[in-house]
Amino acid sequence: MNISAFIKQINEWGQAKVPFLFMVDFEMENPLAIRLEDVDPQQIIFDINGLTNFPSVASGDTIEITSRNPISLEDYGKKFERVHQHLRLGDSYLTNLTVKTEIQISHSLRNIFHQSKAKYRLLVDDKFLVFSPEIFIQIRDGKIFSYPMKGTIDAGIADARELIVNDEKELSEHVTIVDLIRNDLSLVSTNVKVTRFRYLDELKTNHKNLLQVSSEIVGKLPVGYESKLGDILVQLLPAGSVSGAPKTKTVEIIREAEGEKRGYYTGVMGCFDGEKLDSCVMIRFIEDENGKYFYRSGGGITAQSVVEKEYQEAIDKVYVPVD
Repeated sequence: MNISAFIKQINEWGQAKVPFLFMVDFEMENPLAIRLEDVDPQQIIFDINGLTNFPSVASGDTIEITSRNPISLEDYGKKFERVHQHLRLGDSYLTNLTVKTEIQISHSLRNIFHQSKAKYRLLVDDKFLVFSPEIFIQIRDGKIFSYPMKGTIDAGIADARELIVNDEKELSEHVTIVDLIRNDLSLVSTNVKVTRFRYLDELKTNHKNLLQVSSEIVGKLPVGYESKLGDILVQLLPAGSVSGAPKTKTVEIIREAEGEKRGYYTGVMGCFDGEKLDSCVMIRFIEDENGKYFYRSGGGITAQSVVEKEYQEAIDKVYVPVD
């Protein structure tokens, strides 16, 4: 399915109130839309904020990443410097840089799916697993909502809340993303407002607990928006929180610095239940590449970023969310 066929299909199902599952890769080369009734749980299992096609599986097993082999600081620094050059030239104000960490895991991706805790979970063909905390957009009652996440800190650090809230680099990054998302929502809705700014959530992981900074942005959709769900989704892609600003040029910088396609990592996925649409950004991502497992992670780079700190943030995000 190409992106034009995806848009057409989603528009038709939205107008007819047909429930469906969708996923779109970062490059928008392999979008997928499936009626919920046609999703095969042998191939795809999902839990979209409580809407799922598979019963919960209880287990007392301990889920963990048994080893991590991250990219070296030197190699990360080369990617970082490419991004920073463009930031210094004014080509971008914020660029999301991501990397791959080879890992070993204690259980299969399917087992990890069942034991991990996240608002959004997806397993496709036992090849990649998503357990994302980040909402992309939600649509309900004629309104569109977005909750960009930008800013992460180890919750165990002394005065972590004060440090993350008062960090000028983190504030600058968050303001940039909120402004970008607000502008994005203005493409598809009116009366766009930031209704909550920089609130904190605590994420529990098998490695450490993290504090994550988010904001809430809301817009009013036009009458008959259901027949334009595909257009609405694609107009907002790629997600601003995992690309940067300005979006078009920043995506070019990402391709140059990362040197490979992201695929479904940092794409979006979600469900339409016939009335409401809920979706996430596909972060917190493990993939199987020829029998080797890789965890993808990253963060936003600004002119104020320090390479060692950004490198550590990318490593800190290599985790499985558990109770």
